[in-house]
Amino acid sequence: MAEHDFLEAALGADRPGLAPEAVLPDHDLSAAPASLPLPGLGGGVGAVRGRIVSDAEAVARLLYIGEVLGLGPVQQVRLSYEGQDIPARAFAGRPGTLAWQADSWSGSSRMTLCEAIREIVEDMAHRPAADLAATRAMILSRAAARVAACDAVPAELRSATGADSVEALQVETPHAGFFRTRGYHLRHPRFDGTTSPVLHREVFVATDAALVLPYDPLRDRLLLIEQFRMGPYGRGDPRPWMLEPVAGRIDAGETPEETALRECREEARLDLRGLEKISTHYCTPGYSTEVFHLFLGLCDLPDVAQGQGGLETENEDIRSHVIDFHRAMALLHSGEANNGPLVLSLIWLERERARLRASA
Repeated sequence: MAEHDFLEAALGADRPGLAPEAVLPDHDLSAAPASLPLPGLGGGVGAVRGRIVSDAEAVARLLYIGEVLGLGPVQQVRLSYEGQDIPARAFAGRPGTLAWQADSWSGSSRMTLCEAIREIVEDMAHRPAADLAATRAMILSRAAARVAACDAVPAELRSATGADSVEALQVETPHAGFFRTRGYHLRHPRFDGTTSPVLHREVFVATDAALVLPYDPLRDRLLLIEQFRMGPYGRGDPRPWMLEPVAGRIDAGETPEETALRECREEARLDLRGLEKISTHYCTPGYSTEVFHLFLGLCDLPDVAQGQGGLETENEDIRSHVIDFHRAMALLHSGEANNGPLVLSLIWLERERARLRASA
């Protein structure tokens, strides 16, 4: 049941203060936005079933989680419980326009919400709820990435040894803000059959991202974006502006394809007519969880050589370049194309270009 998973993530396996099921009359549930896979509570002609949590500590934890997820305001309601009418508090949630039914609570949505709640609970002791709420989108995106990671790729050449064979002796969170890091003290099986010594490793806990290289096969031209990047700047690169494919974080509730289409509209004011999958891969598996979903986007590109894009709300300052295929290859050969996803996309395009142009 959905509320069982929710309460276990929020309160722990023993779920302190959990009472039998109660009924809230004259209410119904409405669909929430895809980015927050939790139904909203609203007035209606039906009745909503739920659980009563009365333990003070458990209630405080649920109120904290609700504030972080933006489920408020808390409203006073009257429950029907064991034939009695009793007062209670409930989250109004974020009602949408569609009726919510229990069978629409997909497994991935439920798992994403529970993963997000577990991260929120970790920070409860040392971060105000309002502070954490400012990073809600990142929390949900990281949770969605952890759920997506459960769908593992084949192990035909590499070892099929599972993650459950790794012994995590201690897990800590050295940094928890907009970005997050984790530290592990662990042991893992070695290829010779022995176990490694205790290792201390840190990992940057990132979201998944979608990247798309827009290409016009009829005119044989493509679009690149350019923006300032902290990585090259922090490394000491004298030219920290990079040429890249269009890219963006995959929000909770989005598919990589949906993100690719959205980001092209936001960053390049461009509508795609199709996507070609290039790869799904870890970027820097030695220290980051980040996974890239890389696409080539089929489109009609304008004649303008440069344009501006990006969202002001995210302080994005993005310039776009429309160039022909041969100029793009020159960037690849000169080294000016020094962004990994761009290099991979251009190599893939060079291989597939004849097919794409023949079907244009």
